[in-house]
This record gives sequence, C-alpha cells and structure tokens, in this order.
Amino acid sequence: MQKILIVEDDPKIATHLKTHIEKYGYDVTCVIDFEHVMNTFYEVNPNLVLLDINLPSFDGYYWCRQIRKESVCPVIFLSARIGEMDQVMALENGGDDYITKPFSSEIVIAKIRSQLRRAYGEYASIPENRIIENAGLKFFPERLELTYKEKNISLTKKEADIIERLMERYPRVAGREDLLEKLWDDQSYVDENTLNVNITRVRKKFQEIGLLDAVETVRGAGYRLNVSWAVPDKR
Repeated sequence: MQKILIVEDDPKIATHLKTHIEKYGYDVTCVIDFEHVMNTFYEVNPNLVLLDINLPSFDGYYWCRQIRKESVCPVIFLSARIGEMDQVMALENGGDDYITKPFSSEIVIAKIRSQLRRAYGEYASIPENRIIENAGLKFFPERLELTYKEKNISLTKKEADIIERLMERYPRVAGREDLLEKLWDDQSYVDENTLNVNITRVRKKFQEIGLLDAVETVRGAGYRLNVSWAVPDKR
C-alpha cells in the first residue's frame, strides 16, 4: 500500500483529504506537529507528500527543501496562493506539482496517481538495480530497500547512503569524514551531532529486520558493519 503524507495545518482540509484519498486504497498520515515535520516524515517514509505553503513556524518551501535532502519522493504543493511566482518558487524549492485552493478532490487524486506513476510505475525511468549483499543481508541502493530473510524495510535517502558506505567498506571502518562526505557536499555546514542522529536511525532500521548490534562504533575512527547475524563456519 502506497503511503501519502499530508502537511496541512487546516484540520478540516487535512481530514477531508485524508478521508477521500483513503477511499482509493492509500495509507494516509496527517502531520500534527508542524515544528518537527521531518520527524513524521522519517516515521512514515511516504511515497508522496501533499504540502501546504502557509504553515506554522516554517513555510512549505522550507519543508520541501528538508524533504529533498532525504528523499526524491513526489511533492505536490497545495495552496491558496495563485500567483505565478508562488508556483515558480514551489518548483524551484523541489516541488513536482502545484494545486490551488479551493481544489477538486478528483483533481488531487488524478495528480497523485500521475506523480506515483512517474516516480514508481509505468512511466518511471528504470535505474540500474544493484544489489549489495553480505551474509544474507541484501541492500538495494536504487530501491532504497534493505532485506534479510523474509523481512523487508524501506529507507530514507540518507539511511541508504550510510548503509551503502558501511557495506562497501566492510570489514574496514567507514570514517566519520567519509560518511559526512557521502551524505553532504559541504561538511562545514553539518553539525557533528547530525551524523550521530542518522546512525541511530540506521541502527533502528537494522533492528526492525531482526539484526541487532549491526553497526559498531570504532572510537576515534568511525563506524563498521558488524555482521553479527552470520553463522560461524564450524569446519
């Protein structure tokens, strides 16, 4: 079931959208905490986002830029602003489409379907489908998926970047600077704690598919993949 995240601070509009979209078989979540929109984004890991522009604390342009640091999922702006510059800014800040309020619910559904087809379906470009494997753990970089035995989990772009570097470096250590370079173009603008937060999320993803202690901290150096799930060779 494809997941839709609604970032709309008008509860009536948000509820109406959620109810209508769910009728078409989508799993829909509405953001409640508008100061920490990305926390909900990480929890849901949506296939598509419906995003208002006028929001408390930070506007939709800001949140779209934050989403683009993590994901290439389609973002459709919903706004009462009808000016050309507003629509240009929405696209310039990473949006894929723009719907003005008041809107037709059927137009919203049609645009959702169109963006999902382009991103994941019949109109999507077919990327190289690599597989990185270690002791039964399979990582699909282009699909942002991690699989072990019968369990499969979706990843954010940054989680996938960290796991890719850990698996590529194994059994060597992936240095902190190396990981920062993989995640961000300009390390000087990254808080040191940001990497720690992303490593914590990666550990949780491993735990969700049954792999404990999969990321080992090497003090003063960085992090290393710990293949604790591998069956020892008894020969």
